[in-house]
Amino acid sequence: MTDLETAPHPLPVVVVGDANVDLVLRGDVVPRFGQAEQLADSCDLVLGGSASIAASGVARLGVPTSLMARVGADTFGTFTLDALRACGVDVGSVEVADGEPTGLSVILSTPADRAILTVPGTIPTLTGERVTEVLDARSARPGLLHVASYFLQPGLARALPGVLARARAQGWTTSLDTNWDPAQLWAGLDEVLGHLDLLLPNRNELRAIAGALGESAGPHESLDDVELATRLARCGPRVVVKDGADGGWSVGADGDVVRAPGVAVDVVDTTGAGDSFDAGYLAALAHGVLDEARRVRWATVAGSLSTLGSGGTGRQATLADLDRELAR
Repeated sequence: MTDLETAPHPLPVVVVGDANVDLVLRGDVVPRFGQAEQLADSCDLVLGGSASIAASGVARLGVPTSLMARVGADTFGTFTLDALRACGVDVGSVEVADGEPTGLSVILSTPADRAILTVPGTIPTLTGERVTEVLDARSARPGLLHVASYFLQPGLARALPGVLARARAQGWTTSLDTNWDPAQLWAGLDEVLGHLDLLLPNRNELRAIAGALGESAGPHESLDDVELATRLARCGPRVVVKDGADGGWSVGADGDVVRAPGVAVDVVDTTGAGDSFDAGYLAALAHGVLDEARRVRWATVAGSLSTLGSGGTGRQATLADLDRELAR
């Protein structure tokens, strides 16, 4: 055994965001219109949603985890709740909405990339008032509050600065994974960053966010990703960046970079790898891991191993996995 750091009573993690199903198709998945029929290699119907995948990953790493989201009173909603429970996630704060469909994403997956088609359903209907109500009820033992899929939830996004400010005043550590903006406008984050302890983008999201906030390179300068992340960190949060097969890194306002490699694996599906990366980092925090390099390493191991299964939760890391990989 290694000296894997885990707390006997880790801090609770509350994840806020999307809960839906993913239909993952693999093989010849690049669409050809004109009524052409294609034969895919395989498909899986799995738990989806950035928030749901992150919550499942944190729970599997031995942390008490709950999810705040909304699903429909339909077959997909039942599937989603059952899958979350099976991963150890407390779904007591997931609302079931009559007359509204659960969200659905169709994922066209290749080993190197993926395309995602999403029907939002109940995803955009979670409100800031609901999040604040639940956090107020849990304020006696604050922990980590993680928000995912910012741009799929415009109502929550508008309320988020106030929600985060109230949460931090109660003692919650706050984090955000925006995920991709379908409109590619990246609006509203200037009011959010100052209320965050952590921002968890991938490289493409980092560049888009920095550009929207006016932190990208000007006509007479050239900025690398570390400098972009440092500029965002000066707005408030530590920036923890997912870097694909190269692992990940984090940087604070001082520009000091902490890096960790990924794990070499034979990739099956990259769906949810970034959410599992988030889960690894958040679980390290919840367990009281103090060393930043070790936190990022938890994240890169969790993100890498998740690509060994179909969908975001088919092969998420356990503490035993971390124990083995950190011993290498």
